[in-house]
Amino acid sequence: MDFVKEMMRKAKEYQNNLVLPEGTEERTVVAAADIIKEKIAKKVTLLGKKADIERIAREKNVSLAGAVFVDPAESEWLDDFGKDYYELRKDKINKKTGLPEVTPESAREYILKDPLSFGAMMVRKGYADAMVSGALSATADLLRAGLKIIKTAPGSNTASSCFVVDTHDPKWGHEGLMIFSDCAVVPQPTGEQLADIAIAAAKSCRDLLGAEPAVAMLSFSTKGSGGKIDDVLRVQEGVKLAHEKAPELLLDGEMQADAALIPSVTDKKAPGSPVKGKVNTIIFPDLNAGNIGYKLVQRLAHADAYGPVLQGFAKPISDLSRGCSSKDIVVTCAITLVQAGKKN
Repeated sequence: MDFVKEMMRKAKEYQNNLVLPEGTEERTVVAAADIIKEKIAKKVTLLGKKADIERIAREKNVSLAGAVFVDPAESEWLDDFGKDYYELRKDKINKKTGLPEVTPESAREYILKDPLSFGAMMVRKGYADAMVSGALSATADLLRAGLKIIKTAPGSNTASSCFVVDTHDPKWGHEGLMIFSDCAVVPQPTGEQLADIAIAAAKSCRDLLGAEPAVAMLSFSTKGSGGKIDDVLRVQEGVKLAHEKAPELLLDGEMQADAALIPSVTDKKAPGSPVKGKVNTIIFPDLNAGNIGYKLVQRLAHADAYGPVLQGFAKPISDLSRGCSSKDIVVTCAITLVQAGKKN
């Protein structure tokens, strides 16, 4: 399966609405023009002053015909968004001052000055189905907006990420594709966070690969072989909680990588494992292992790694590398629009 082509195909089929908060960023403008031209989204909204966005489009010789321009300062939604943000944050106390984090006036001003929060509120309120940013802003800024406004998915307290790894070898995962998680967000997850990550990654497998997930939660230990040390116990707790939260999910652990991926080794180290020969989603015990793991596979196996794709939010948002190209933005937007799902 050609993952990028499949994401483009699905995004065109689903026809979801996209908001791009960094509407005056040059690569974003070029990407928006391509998304409109290829009909990857039903509607593309760019935040910023219309005159500034159109000037960049002229300079880049691209057409934004059909795009929607929203200047937060002039938006009819601003007061409503400010009120909603106040309701979301009114019980929060500033740790430094001991005072309430927001007032009705400061909430409106915050939404006005932060395009990511304005865009997140558009997604929360249903004016957009998905949001993509990061060509200009830091990952932390996007996560902050997402966690404050969009919140995490029901039953979860954890936002995380995954990579879609294309090994180009059909013997691995689903037609050569695998989900690796978490490789970018949670440095040292607790057992509860590992369970949330596993369940979110399983959803990513369904949404992005179109496959039923078979999840392996990895460790240097298989079924207690590493002894009763904290790193092993933490993964074991994650396995237990994942089974409790999602009993229908095909999942096993804790497992060493070879026990998860090689059936003959599974028989020796984890006999009777329900994921034997089926694993398409792997959960790393921490960010060290996740980041190292996906990069080793990417470089040594000449695999393609798409992401990080954010997961675990109530509605989809995605981050970009600040060194991204306009084509990278288009692909990320397609993935995020697919995460929003097909409307009935």
